[in-house]
Amino acid sequence: MLKTTINPSTVFDSLQYGFSQAVEVTGGRRVLLSGQVGVDEFERTVAPGLYEQTVKAFQNIESILNEAGGNLAHVVMMRIYVAESARDEQDQITRVLLERFSGKPPASSWVIVSGLSLPEWLIEIEVEAVLP
Repeated sequence: MLKTTINPSTVFDSLQYGFSQAVEVTGGRRVLLSGQVGVDEFERTVAPGLYEQTVKAFQNIESILNEAGGNLAHVVMMRIYVAESARDEQDQITRVLLERFSGKPPASSWVIVSGLSLPEWLIEIEVEAVLP
């Protein structure tokens, strides 16, 4: 699999937020993950904060990708849904993305939603990955 990030200087610098403007992929297996939230294997919300829920969502994503034979380096696209109640804390998402994706991060869309399936959930993340 060949993965190339595209970040032209003619658009805003998305790398400072932990994502690329585009990703080109050739070859490999496409894996689509269901949205992941900040819950453990017993469906317990891990913490009330956005940072902790985002970290756990990415731990869940990593576990699923590992089971499929991949890792976060294989992620090419993220869709991040943020609860309206956490709108002013989006810097916590950026913090996690910069911790997880150094170098060539995946493309991303962020969407503010009125709420998620449970009122305590602040974030849900869908990813697409391409594995070798």
